[in-house]
Amino acid sequence: MAEIINLRQARKARERAEAERQAERNRAKFGLTKAEKKKRDANDKLSAARHEGHRLKRTDKPDAG
Repeated sequence: MAEIINLRQARKARERAEAERQAERNRAKFGLTKAEKKKRDANDKLSAARHEGHRLKRTDKPDAG
């Protein structure tokens, strides 16, 4: 004899599993702690400052001649 299943419960279980898979993808993509975000931002700022410091010619002032 076949096992009787409740289709509503099966549908909800399938949707929960899909939501969990999506949550796992989002954690991998966006899952940084506050400290990690601050460290990343500080490194980005330092890198930009170093890059700007190595410019040979300033672009924000027009040439005099």
